Amino acid sequence: MSVLELLALNLLVTLVLMTALWIVSLILRDVSIVDVFWGLGFIVIALMTFCRAEHDAARKWLLLGLTTAWGLRLAIHLGIRKFGSPEDSRYQAMRQKIGPRFWIVSLGVVFLLQSVLMNVVALPIVLGQLDDTPLGWIDAVGVIVWWVGLFFEAIGDWQLARFKADPSNAGKVMDHGLWRYTRHPNYFGDFAVWWGLYLVALGAVGAWWTIVSPLLMSFLLLRVSGVTLLEDSLRERKPEYAEYTAKTSAFFPWPPTEAQPEQSLQGDR
Repeated sequence: MSVLELLALNLLVTLVLMTALWIVSLILRDVSIVDVFWGLGFIVIALMTFCRAEHDAARKWLLLGLTTAWGLRLAIHLGIRKFGSPEDSRYQAMRQKIGPRFWIVSLGVVFLLQSVLMNVVALPIVLGQLDDTPLGWIDAVGVIVWWVGLFFEAIGDWQLARFKADPSNAGKVMDHGLWRYTRHPNYFGDFAVWWGLYLVALGAVGAWWTIVSPLLMSFLLLRVSGVTLLEDSLRERKPEYAEYTAKTSAFFPWPPTEAQPEQSLQGDR
């Protein structure tokens, strides 16, 4: 099977799965279930590629393992957070704006679009598995960057979940833990995970051009569905957020510019 045929097969399978998920969303009247599948979709792509790669090199196993660990953690975290909750406010706003046609529009602008984006972002996972070049120092650097990313993403999510679980913190934002050093440790973690995966894939012959993956993910996190969208919402809902932003790095971890108050504001994934 050629690379193009494999990419086409991966895309076809994820489109079918997303269409099935869209049907479930119509029954539940809840589009935000798509977020839970985001991490699982990458596992599907990684596993399909793994099964079709015609060798048993270490990089193939490494990329499958790293992708599965990241995807399962994210899916479990979002699944627990989603359980028993109403549709995410982002999708509720879309539903109100589009009106009666939202049921069919959501297929394209939410589910199928995410499937296409998923396959573009997954390019290092695919191309990196198709080559049997031995692992080297750049793979070690990639794994370290991946671990840094997973740490920030997982610990940031855990700290935020604990903060929100305390009723006394309602309306406040957490400014301790990792959130003291970056306003979005979970987004920074996601950013580092995908640059780490790219570095691992980079050791494979011909995989350099998959840099479009971490560049696209970085753009989405910083300018589209991540930092920008969330911060616009937080500034509207929480007047104190301006004070927090003045002291805390927007994205890359950095010591605060001055001593933080004991309690402040908080972001979300």
